[in-house]
Amino acid sequence: MQTTFTEDQLKDPGIQRANEILRACVHCGFCTATCPTYQVLGDELDSPRGRIYQIKDMLENERVPDAKTVKHIDRCLSCLACMTTCPSGVHYMHLVDHAREYIEENYKRPMGDRVLRWVLAQILPYPMRFRWALIGAKLGRPFRFLMPDARLRAMLDMAPKSIPPVSRNDDPQSFTPTAEKKMRVALMTGCAQKALNTDINDATIRLLTRLGCEVVVAEGAGCCGALTHHMGKARESHATAAKNIRAWCMEMDGDGLDAIVVNTSGCGTTVKDYGHMFRNDALANDAARVSGIAVDVSEVLMKLDMPESADKETVVAYHAACSLQHGQQIKTYPKDLLKRAGFKVVEPADSHLCCGSAGTYNLMQPEISGQLKARKVRTLEAKNPDIIAAGNIGCMIQVGSGTDVPIVHTVELLDWATGGPQPPALTEPGKRVPEIPILR
Repeated sequence: MQTTFTEDQLKDPGIQRANEILRACVHCGFCTATCPTYQVLGDELDSPRGRIYQIKDMLENERVPDAKTVKHIDRCLSCLACMTTCPSGVHYMHLVDHAREYIEENYKRPMGDRVLRWVLAQILPYPMRFRWALIGAKLGRPFRFLMPDARLRAMLDMAPKSIPPVSRNDDPQSFTPTAEKKMRVALMTGCAQKALNTDINDATIRLLTRLGCEVVVAEGAGCCGALTHHMGKARESHATAAKNIRAWCMEMDGDGLDAIVVNTSGCGTTVKDYGHMFRNDALANDAARVSGIAVDVSEVLMKLDMPESADKETVVAYHAACSLQHGQQIKTYPKDLLKRAGFKVVEPADSHLCCGSAGTYNLMQPEISGQLKARKVRTLEAKNPDIIAAGNIGCMIQVGSGTDVPIVHTVELLDWATGGPQPPALTEPGKRVPEIPILR
């Protein structure tokens, strides 16, 4: 694609990167075949190719974004299926992230939108604030019909039936391996996940220590910054990401780290991109060091040579999170690990398509998100699974709200298969869930 940025414009690192990405696009349209919003809406402007043209026009002409352009860019899930499909290697993620930052700086949204986005940015990345918000949502759910905005109704619907107590395993500390030590790793405990489902980190710690890892929860680490990053709020996202970089580098420079393990794939995609995010920052070198050892939990488990378990009759439908299969290009490891654990693994039709969660997308674009969720649930249930497994908390909440089939994190099943407790989500109705001890 031909571009016409001026020399002065190209002095801006963001524009320089956008120019590189735009020039790689050859207009082929392969991306439209795998774009969920294009399939749902049928509008070229809601396809990656269409958005690329709009972004190019906006950036080249340095124009104030108009409502139409903002609408179509807001509708992008950032599922990155287009990047998997693109034969030219167009790095759409960096382009759309830059466009969102540009929009945040140059477009004045309607008051309702500004307030809603501010509230999300002030609550979701902070586990205790998020817990209080979930309690408020549960209390407000009976009055859902009074809410005039579909996005507010979506927020009430997001609250789980029960909010788990705080897990002290998420506090800064170190867990000693219960087998011969092979690695020392930092576990990213996240933000929203700590409020929505504490079983995931607990299971991850049990599994990693059982396989010979010393697991460290670093002092000062928290939200990865993805939620605000994808809203174009660069200042907020970089501030939280910088805390992680400093916290993990402190461990790397102390007793050392072999890996930074992330069990929420949406966060993993962002952490692995810290090197790019901070490329022009004083933290550039440290950010690159962090990105260089950041891994999804499935990647480290493959290195640890998890033992094989006897075959089970349990059928597990594996839901591939977009951030894992497209953002990180990890497609087989979770399935391989589940099979090694003895589960019968099945995949739904069109497994490359998004479930509609996409960070805050299900709250900001509830209608499109709902259509994508319904389609994903249909394809999963068509496999008649006993369990649905996924590697991302957002997907688990999204899909779980549309089906009665229990949904758990992949690592919970692997922990169970290697000696851990049965995942609480699989406990029979009415059966008491056993207390899971703190793993100090």
